[in-house]
Parts: sequence; C-alpha cells; structure tokens
Amino acid sequence: MKRKIQAISLAVALAAFTFTVPMFGRSDHPRDLADAVRHQLVMQPYYSIFDDLSYQVNADTGVVILSGEVRLPILKSDAEHSVKKIPGVTQVVNNIKVLPLSSFDNQIRRAEYRAIFSFGSLYRYAQGANPSVHIIVDNGHVTLTGVVDNEADKNMAYIRANGVPGVFSVTNALRVKEG
Repeated sequence: MKRKIQAISLAVALAAFTFTVPMFGRSDHPRDLADAVRHQLVMQPYYSIFDDLSYQVNADTGVVILSGEVRLPILKSDAEHSVKKIPGVTQVVNNIKVLPLSSFDNQIRRAEYRAIFSFGSLYRYAQGANPSVHIIVDNGHVTLTGVVDNEADKNMAYIRANGVPGVFSVTNALRVKEG
C-alpha cells in the first residue's frame, strides 16, 4: 500500500512538473525568471530535506541573490553555477551558508526526521522529490522551514521537534499555506 501511494505521488509530481517546464524558457514575464531560478534550485541532485535554499530575483537587473543553509559545500557551488546559466541572469550573489560537518548534528537530523514525520498528520510533508518541510540543524539548534497546510500542523511539528533529546533550541519558521 505504501509503495502504491509513493508511486501515485511520484506520478502526480511528474505530471505537474511536465506542465510547468515550458514556461521557463520565456522571458516576456518577470515571474518567469523567478520560476526558472526556483526550478534550477529544486533540481539540484544533493538538495534534501536537511537543506534550505531561498532566493531573491530582481527581474529588471537580472541579479539573483541566493541564501539559505546547506549541508554540503558542493550544493552551494552547484546552485550558483546552475542559476548563472539561466538566460536573463546577469549576476548571482551567493549568500548560502554551509553548515558545519558534525556527527552530533547528523544524529539530531535523523531523530528530528523520525519525531516529526512519524506522526500521523505530518508524514505527508516529507513526501515527494521536494518536501514542503525542511529541517535545518546547526550545532544542535534546529530550524523548521517550509510550508504546511494549517496552524495545527505547524504547532505539532514544533512540539515534535522540541521533544528530541540533545536539541538546544527549536525555531519554528514554518509558514501556513494561504488560501
């Protein structure tokens, strides 16, 4: 049953992606540049639930500012290089922070993942190629980023994350989906 749900989720994600890809090549709308940047970032092969990439685009000047936190230095450089290749991008400012390598943080990442996504109503936020909730761990401090469907899920994720032993602090930066 679980494999069937995963296969259906993958098929839906691929179908949605198929319909959005053609608009990335156009440059007649300022929004297309932001869509192209987003597309390049989520397509990074090392981008995971434990990384958080964000960006700002000035469509008038073609300047893209990358920010966020990643576990692997190669993800930082790959993100910059892939965004530089987008037509219409004139400059990339790379403010992505590489998190320190730490086996302690890796243990917390695994424990946070289990605590949050093993809870009944939260497991859906970890599914798909680009999960909607990300767990950032920096020297024992946890930040939850991304989007959830409602305030109850936001609060439950925070409670579950805060219950993991060895965590110094939890920041709940989750946003509730509008509409």
